[in-house]
Amino acid sequence: MPRWFNTAGPCVAANHYMLPALRRLPELRTLIDQQGYFVVHAPRQTGKTTALRSLARELTAEGRYVAVHVSMEMGNPFSQDVGAAELAVLEEWRRDAVHQLPAELQPPPFPNAPPGSRISVALTSWAEAAPRPLVVFLDEVDALRDVTLLSVLRQLRSGYPRRPKNFPSAMALMGLRDVRDYKVATEDREHLGTASPFNIKVRSLTLRNFTAEEVAELYAQHTADTGQRFEPEALALAFESTQGQPWLVNALAKVAVEELVPDRSQPIRREDVERARSVLIARRETHLDSLTDKLREPRVRAILEPVLAGTFAGGGDSYQDDLQYTRDLGLCAPDDPVRVANPIYQELIARVLAGNAEPKVVVAPRSFVLPDGRFDFDRMLREFAAFWREHGEVLAAGMTYHEVAPQLVLMAFLQRVVNGGGQVDREYGVGRGRIDLLVRWPYEENGQRRLQRHALELKVWREGEKDPLAKGLVQLEEYLERLGLDEGVLVIFDRRPEAGGTETRTRFEQAQSPSGRKVTVLRA
Repeated sequence: MPRWFNTAGPCVAANHYMLPALRRLPELRTLIDQQGYFVVHAPRQTGKTTALRSLARELTAEGRYVAVHVSMEMGNPFSQDVGAAELAVLEEWRRDAVHQLPAELQPPPFPNAPPGSRISVALTSWAEAAPRPLVVFLDEVDALRDVTLLSVLRQLRSGYPRRPKNFPSAMALMGLRDVRDYKVATEDREHLGTASPFNIKVRSLTLRNFTAEEVAELYAQHTADTGQRFEPEALALAFESTQGQPWLVNALAKVAVEELVPDRSQPIRREDVERARSVLIARRETHLDSLTDKLREPRVRAILEPVLAGTFAGGGDSYQDDLQYTRDLGLCAPDDPVRVANPIYQELIARVLAGNAEPKVVVAPRSFVLPDGRFDFDRMLREFAAFWREHGEVLAAGMTYHEVAPQLVLMAFLQRVVNGGGQVDREYGVGRGRIDLLVRWPYEENGQRRLQRHALELKVWREGEKDPLAKGLVQLEEYLERLGLDEGVLVIFDRRPEAGGTETRTRFEQAQSPSGRKVTVLRA
């Protein structure tokens, strides 16, 4: 049976291309042997369930433990009814155990118990009946809420001293978030913070992304099965675009090999990966949609808005917690400097945040294509200036991310007119007050494939600051130097109250970079 790239649910070795599930969690066996209770948290679709199910099968097959992977998700609708949540969860556990364990290792009938103690009693009876130490991986724990969540965590803490004979010997709580970020509406808090009842955890682990070598290794499985190879430039772009995020790595390849290049005799080239990336962004499939749904949460906005604006986030007591939460969701890279996790998310976030502006751009994209197939970049600038004069202030005022609203309007305009023929690449200069954009437009000349490139730098002139022109020219020079371009565009959005309306302040100027490169300045 042919295998395929999986983008839905846990991977199955017989059906899917996959890497060794536990390679990215080498500490787990030691924690289990030490009777540890620990947390495994990572963004959706990174392989948590695949890894822990695989480990449960291995541990049981080796004969040292009874290991099972079960879910808490069925308790989600009952955030205020502990008893109903417990019954729903335990019924699902029994079905999970039947599918995962031989009859002699399945749990006995769970005893009747008062609400608020059923999880503890069930785990106690199971551990006492099991012929070996019981290991339980509790998935989707952060699907629970409020009093139900607090009750379950307290029951686990209460039973912990009775292990390994009368309670699970080892246990993992699995979910998107670390315990401190579990949702709970109690007193004046919306999440547990340092007051977690699960203070028995010995470690909090997360799954790293794939390395570039692992992306190549995964794609090589497709080549071995089908003969269809990925060219080196395609592999490099796949890693660059995804930064190894497992769902994106699989989804990118799936679109490329199943939709764009289904002929197995043809290799996957760099341009195929670029097209696949555009398809993923345009579709905003379930995984991507669930991420973008988080953008309007105040904790996420507190981190991402300054990242997109190129400024520094405010200090504040909650900054580190908010940053870790945004990283746990997978929206920000796991290391410093603070930045969006990968170019695909970067593009997607900008499109989502500018979503209300793009429908207002009614110009026809084909009208910007010259007779020889090149992109009319000068006309694009003029048309945007006219668009900004008429609609800019209103559209910017309606943006959720106010600090980066003008830049989002420009990016929405660009996306509309470039979409389908070219590509807009984004770079956010964290702490440098800038956004760099590169418009890439492929065309043919005398039968040869060519590529137009136009660089823009976006800056904002805020109240109390100096005119950013001089600094912007220096920064744009660096960007042009890196790209090997001789000219560029500096866009300065003047947000000072004294600047007047868009009609009076929107104009073009000509300038030069420090080394003499030609710069078109658009003040808006």
